[in-house]
Amino acid sequence: MLAVMGFSMIAIFTFLIMSKRMSPIVALMIIPLLFAILCGFGTEVGDMMLEGVKQVAPSAAMLLFAILYFGIMIDAGLFDPLITKILKIVKGDPVKIVMGTAVLSLLVALDGDGTTTYMITVSAFLPLYKRMGMNPLILATVAMLSLSIMSSMTPWGGPATRAIVSLGVDPTEFFVPLIPTMLIGAIWIIFISYLLGKKESKRLGVVEIQKKNEDYEIYSEQAATLEQKPLLRMDRWWINLLLTAILMIVLVWGIWPVSVLFMIGFGCALMVNYPSLEQQKERIVSHAGNALTVTALVFAAGIFTGILSGTKMVGAMATSLINLIPDSLGTFFPIIVAVTSMPFTFVMSNDAYYFGVLPILAESAASYGVDTIEIARASVLGQPIHLLSPLVASTFLLVGMVNRDLGDYQRFAFKWMFFTSIVLIILALLTGVISYR
Repeated sequence: MLAVMGFSMIAIFTFLIMSKRMSPIVALMIIPLLFAILCGFGTEVGDMMLEGVKQVAPSAAMLLFAILYFGIMIDAGLFDPLITKILKIVKGDPVKIVMGTAVLSLLVALDGDGTTTYMITVSAFLPLYKRMGMNPLILATVAMLSLSIMSSMTPWGGPATRAIVSLGVDPTEFFVPLIPTMLIGAIWIIFISYLLGKKESKRLGVVEIQKKNEDYEIYSEQAATLEQKPLLRMDRWWINLLLTAILMIVLVWGIWPVSVLFMIGFGCALMVNYPSLEQQKERIVSHAGNALTVTALVFAAGIFTGILSGTKMVGAMATSLINLIPDSLGTFFPIIVAVTSMPFTFVMSNDAYYFGVLPILAESAASYGVDTIEIARASVLGQPIHLLSPLVASTFLLVGMVNRDLGDYQRFAFKWMFFTSIVLIILALLTGVISYR
């Protein structure tokens, strides 16, 4: 009975989110609560929800302050010199332009937010693509590929955060083994950009841009200067770079919890760049909308996972699912999760997959002796395909910025996204991120 109720709850939850009849935050709280009451847990559900919220609290804090930290760094201009340098280096060579797009988008995507990545990357390079007569779908594809690598694996990115929260795994244990896969994946993205650039180079040739001041108008349209952006703190650029480097080193070292690291990092970044109380208030308010929305989603997910675990629905559903999987395939469970994450996350939102489907898969995998952390890592390897889904809001922003139709973009980008997912799965196997027994 619990298995039937659990599958019904997930089906209704998924339907309501995919049909946009209910927001993810509301659905994550209300749907499991109603099913818990129907199953006779009305007097116990409060403790279940509270326990779930306690479990996700560190992840929520980490995500909140990571968004604020990277927001401050973008405001202060940490990435601006790189943007300007890249634009001057690539000049009129399509190969260099596309590879420069990859380098910039990979770095900007470290903040884990698709909207920020697309806005900065497309704003910086679209005028150059137009001037060169290059296909803007290449720009969009490279930006999305970069986001799929950096956002899906970093513990403050959307997919990784959901996997960490829904399965209750340690962010550092999740992330550190993924670093080689992420770095080699980034090299793969640069290689793809080289291939795409070569294709454009054959079509257009290399267009020389003379080194005269008037010829650099294309750069001034998107390369920020201190006079154009009063929020920039270029005189403190090295301090910001050092602070970010220290933050990443300590994070990889694993001596402090990730949530505490970003809290301290955010405080230092705020003091260094915007010392006055009024400036600090303005910067926090400017990024509060995005940070609050994501953090609220994480706490709502705590209610969902708390009820799912407290009512034992997860165990009942996992048992019924295990009965459908041949024993011969049980040892390949991480690979199965990685491969199936591609179609699953394309046809459903990340919320539906990570909070509805993934806990069941993890519970099923545990019966075969597969560690939950491997299932969490495997679940993010299909994200390149997910980002092509019409369920992803930032994808509409991307195709809108390059003024193309979503269908045209999907046809152009699908093979690159698919190959990237396969490459990530192979890399994860080779580096021991996931395994089979």
